[in-house]
Amino acid sequence: MIEIKNIYKSFEGRDVLKDISAVFEKGKTNLIIGQSGSGKTVLLKSVVGLFDIDKGEILFDGRDTLIMDFQEQKLLRQEIGMVFQNGALFDSLTVEENVRFPMDMFTTMTMKEKVMRLNFCLDRVNIKESNHLYPSEISGGMRKRVAIARAIALNPKYLFCDEPNSGLDPVTSILIDALIKEITSEFDITTIINTHDMNSVMEIGDNILFISEGQKCWEGNSSQIFNTRNKKLNAFVFASPFSKKFREIKQMEDDE
Repeated sequence: MIEIKNIYKSFEGRDVLKDISAVFEKGKTNLIIGQSGSGKTVLLKSVVGLFDIDKGEILFDGRDTLIMDFQEQKLLRQEIGMVFQNGALFDSLTVEENVRFPMDMFTTMTMKEKVMRLNFCLDRVNIKESNHLYPSEISGGMRKRVAIARAIALNPKYLFCDEPNSGLDPVTSILIDALIKEITSEFDITTIINTHDMNSVMEIGDNILFISEGQKCWEGNSSQIFNTRNKKLNAFVFASPFSKKFREIKQMEDDE
């Protein structure tokens, strides 16, 4: 579980995050949604430690990241997996070498142990016989799967995904969503996903945090989102490419 309490963050005097508190639960897919410029990406990167916050608390299973010494921070980073928006694979490394990279960096595993682990991770994301291919030789969906395999290589307690469906077609996006949810449940990970994909909200939104203009405006799950009277959230939801589908579902619920 990850808790954030009264988070503030500004850039050059401009407030980007203002007094945000939330709980991201273990074994569930926790989504952060909002319009472009709402602060959701800054929040994700602040929680993962890529940005320093101005004020507040960030607790990983009760451990306050803001008072950790260097060694404690290093150990925490080994418990974190990250899937970046564009996959962020190393173009000069093969699929196998990309997945092995965090093991090379942070562990004393033997090569045999690393190969066993990377093959397990690749198998778990349904990639076979691609170990020696380069990122340029595989599809966008496969690159995202490799990124997920790399993110779980160290068997993380916490998984962060920044727009994991960016640049993918709808069918592949659904498959990536399902994969992330399966891995989250199977390995009991605390997963936080930053997304604007309303299909993801509908399909895997166990917990949803909606941010607008740097503030928390709504919190709930994929079922509750249909019945909210929050004007800002409704404007965001029904302005999405999936607004027609949302309206149909909402109308069906209203008719029952």
